[in-house]
Amino acid sequence: MTLFDVIAVLLTLSALFSYFNYRFIKLPTTIGVMLIALLLSLVLIVLGHFGIPIDQQAAHILGTIDFNQTLLHGMLSFLLFAGALHVNLNDLANQKRVIGLLATVGLLISTFSIGGVSWWLFGLLGLEIPFIYCLLFGALISPTDPIAVLGILKKVGVAKSLETKITGESLFNDGVAVVVFLVLLGIAQGGQEIGALDVARLFFQEAVGGAVLGLLLGWITYRLLAQVDHYHVEVLLSLALVTGGYALAGAPHLSGPIAIVVAGLLIGNHGRSLAMSEKTVQHLDTFWELVDEILNAVLFLLIGLELLVLSFTGEYLLAGLIMIPIVLAVRFVSVSVPVTVLRKVRTFSPDVIKMLTWGGLRGGISVALALSLPAGEARELILAVTYVVVIFSIAVQGLTIGKLVKRSS
Repeated sequence: MTLFDVIAVLLTLSALFSYFNYRFIKLPTTIGVMLIALLLSLVLIVLGHFGIPIDQQAAHILGTIDFNQTLLHGMLSFLLFAGALHVNLNDLANQKRVIGLLATVGLLISTFSIGGVSWWLFGLLGLEIPFIYCLLFGALISPTDPIAVLGILKKVGVAKSLETKITGESLFNDGVAVVVFLVLLGIAQGGQEIGALDVARLFFQEAVGGAVLGLLLGWITYRLLAQVDHYHVEVLLSLALVTGGYALAGAPHLSGPIAIVVAGLLIGNHGRSLAMSEKTVQHLDTFWELVDEILNAVLFLLIGLELLVLSFTGEYLLAGLIMIPIVLAVRFVSVSVPVTVLRKVRTFSPDVIKMLTWGGLRGGISVALALSLPAGEARELILAVTYVVVIFSIAVQGLTIGKLVKRSS
């Protein structure tokens, strides 16, 4: 199949599943699309066992799509920019300490805690893999994805401060998690010793360098926007910022996700208020909301269909099921530490730890990072366990967070 054929299939399925969900199931769009795709995958697998090899044909089509490249070097830049574009800098500044700690200290606590516990668990189940790969699993499963849950939170009227915490953390911990993952992957694949200074230098280069690049590109785009009043040109400039900025960040090994988030925050705040007319703001918001909805539908469709190309064994499934409560427990700890530290200098709502824990969904970036691991037994195990945790997170946590908020209010 050509690239156009693959895109046509994905968009057609996304549209049909979205329609079916809207008319009959009435779940949040992303969750509904993923569950329908997951059910379709299971049906095709069952038919395959009865001698109808439709699942093999579907798996062949999916095999032509590099999920890792599609998300990390395609969709992610658009999704992050669309998310950052609508975050108010003043709201973010009010929550900067907790967001900063959650996206750094919390993420590192989660990475090493899950890495250590998973190494013990896998060994207990007879699934021996190197410790560094368990740390890689900890890094890829730690970032949160707000896509499936933010729409629900808005509908039930969650406090703006909690919404900002969840959004802000997810925007920044995606970038930080990718940096941590790449550092650990370099250690796993490197033939030479990498010291603490090397790790610190690489982390500084990726994270801080990405933020500086995003600030620079965002400022340049902001100046260009201020000199024109034509929404076609201004929307095109925003597209150039996202695609060109993300590609440029990869050349000197800077963090593309962090660069795009910083640029998106600048354009969404200073650019929106000082460089755009009301008409341009309306068109820009509509354009990026549409891009966000379309890409999310395709992304969650791919997550559901990815079941067709995964290798599952009884041990892998058991490991994944056991890891679900472990990941939630570690999430509770990684949220509790920063919040407890900050309670000395500011107040939090009584249920903030519970909300951040259950609202910290795992999503496509975890699956994409798992797929980027080098081929081997460790990759198959980590990918299967990641998939089980992500599906539970989106389907169960995503569908019950609204009830949790209502019960606590």
